[in-house]
Amino acid sequence: MKTLLMVGGTMGVGKTTACRALQRRLDGCVFLDGDWCWDIHPFTVNEENRAMALDNIVSLLGRFLQNPQLPTVIFCWVLHRDDIYAQILTRLFPGGPPPEIRVVRVSLLCSEGTLRERLGREIAAGLRTPDVLERSAARLPLYAGLDTEKLMTDGLTPEETAARLEALLERAERT
Repeated sequence: MKTLLMVGGTMGVGKTTACRALQRRLDGCVFLDGDWCWDIHPFTVNEENRAMALDNIVSLLGRFLQNPQLPTVIFCWVLHRDDIYAQILTRLFPGGPPPEIRVVRVSLLCSEGTLRERLGREIAAGLRTPDVLERSAARLPLYAGLDTEKLMTDGLTPEETAARLEALLERAERT
C-alpha cells in the first residue's frame, strides 16, 4: 500500500520544515513542496503560473506514486481550499484513488500569535517580505472548513510535528 500525505497550511505554519523532518523518519519516502514547482524570480502569481505549478505538481506526484521504491509520498502546499485538493486528486486519479493508494489530508494550524512570531523571525532573517504577515493570517480561518485532519502546531518543534504526522499515518494504516 502506498500513502500520499497531503499537508496544507498557511504560509509560515511550518509545513516544509515538518515535512522534511517526517521524511527523515520514514524509509522509502519522497517529499515534494508545491512551492518548488513555481519557484520563479520575481515570483508572480497569475493564472498561467498557477496552471504551470499544478501541471508540475501532478506530473511529479504521479511519477513518485508509480515508483515501487517509494511507499510514502509527502506533498505540502498552502492548500487552503477543497477545490485545490480536488484539482490535484482528480488529475492524479480520474476515477478516484485506486485501492493500493491511501490519501491522507492534513492541515497544519497554529494561533495567529504563533504565526506572526514565526513569520516575524523569517522576515527578520530576510527569508520573507513583510507583506506575508497579513496574507498568511487572512488564510488561517479557511482551514477550519476543509475536509482534512487538523494538527495544531503551537508549541511544537518541527520534529514533534513530524512525530504527530507519523502517528496520523500509522492510524490511517490501521483503518
